Amino acid sequence: MTATTLDQPIKAPAFRQIGLARRLRNNIATLVMWLCFAIALVPLAWVLIVVAGKGYHAVISSGWWSKSQFGVLPEQYAGGVYHAIYGTIAQAAVAAVIAIPLGVMAAIYLVEYGRGRLAKVTTFMVDILAGVPSIVAALFVFSLWISTLKFQQSALAVAFALVLLMLPVVVRSSEEMLKLVPDELREASYALGIPRWKTIVRVVLPTALPGMISGMLLAIARVMGETAPVLVLVGYSSSINFNLFQGNMASLPLLIYQQLSNPEPAGVARVWGASLTLILIIALLYLAAGVVNKLLTRNR
Repeated sequence: MTATTLDQPIKAPAFRQIGLARRLRNNIATLVMWLCFAIALVPLAWVLIVVAGKGYHAVISSGWWSKSQFGVLPEQYAGGVYHAIYGTIAQAAVAAVIAIPLGVMAAIYLVEYGRGRLAKVTTFMVDILAGVPSIVAALFVFSLWISTLKFQQSALAVAFALVLLMLPVVVRSSEEMLKLVPDELREASYALGIPRWKTIVRVVLPTALPGMISGMLLAIARVMGETAPVLVLVGYSSSINFNLFQGNMASLPLLIYQQLSNPEPAGVARVWGASLTLILIIALLYLAAGVVNKLLTRNR
C-alpha cells in the first residue's frame, strides 16, 4: 500500500491567477514610480537645456579650449578657459593622489581587519566627514595650513580641502565593493595556505576593482565643482599658472564666480560657457567610470 502510494506522481498545486485587486495595486505602484521619476527628471533636464542653450556659443568659439583670459577686457568676446580647465583638473588630480590611497586603505581595514573600538571610531569619523560642508573643510585648511603653519594661499591648499571632501566618498564606495566579494573566495585562498595580506592583494582587490574605480572617478567628479575651497584658499588669475605651490590659479568654479561681477554681455556669456564646460568635463568622468567598469568586468 505504501509502495503504491509512493509510486504515484505528485501533482503540483494549481496555479492561482493574480487577482484584480493585486494587479490594480501593482499598476498603481508602477505608475507612481514612473511619475516620480519624471518629476525628478524635469529640473535636471531644464538645467541642462538652459545651460547648453546659453553656453554653447562660447564653447564652440575659437580659442575657448586653448586660450586664457589674460589681457582680455570685460566687454570683449575673446579668450577662453584653458587656464581654468588646467586649474580644475590639476587641483582634483592632486586631491585624488592623496585621497584615493588613504580611502582604499581605510576601506580595507574596515572590511578585512576592522574589529573593536578603533573600527567604530573610524566608521564614525567617516560618517561625520561625509556630512561636513565644503566651506567648513576650506576654513579648516585655511586655519591650519595658512594661519597656523604660515603657508601661502595656493592650489595645493585647495587640493587639501578637496581631500577632506573626497575621502568619505572613496571610503564608502570602496567599502561596499569589498563587502560584495564572496567570502568563499577568501576561504578558498586561506585553505591553500595563502596569508591574509596576499589574499587581499591577489584575490579581494582584483575582484572589487571595477566598482572601486567607478567610485573613485565619481568622487573626483564630485569635488571638481566645489566653489568654497577655491574662494577661500586661492585667488583668481586670468593667466595660466602651472605652479601648484605658489600664486593664484584659476578654476572653472572660480572663473564663474569672478565673471558674475562682470555686467557686460561678454561676462554673462563666459559664465554660461564655463558652466557648460564644467558639466561636460564631469559628464565625461561619469562616462569614463561606466566604460572602465564594463571593461574591467568583461576582462575579469
